Amino acid sequence: MILEVAILNVKTGQQADFEVAFATASPIIASMKGYRRHELRRCLESANQYVLLVEWETLEDHTVGFRGSEQYQEWRRLLHHFYDPFPTVEHYEAII
Repeated sequence: MILEVAILNVKTGQQADFEVAFATASPIIASMKGYRRHELRRCLESANQYVLLVEWETLEDHTVGFRGSEQYQEWRRLLHHFYDPFPTVEHYEAII
């Protein structure tokens, strides 16, 4: 299992709209091959910051399968305009 971690900095004042859009976009990612689960958490200290955690079966399920899909284009249309700066996405594997 691979854990995708993205820190999402949402433009100030757009948090509520982002959360609505994310709820709309969630079924898109959940429908993808290799997807296991995801969660979005809001930061308590910085009201416009979120962390997105997504579990994938393999790294390629995310980087090739999801990002190369038509569904990703809709995901991008719904969400990417909220970010400033655009998030860095990193992937982690379990050690123990």
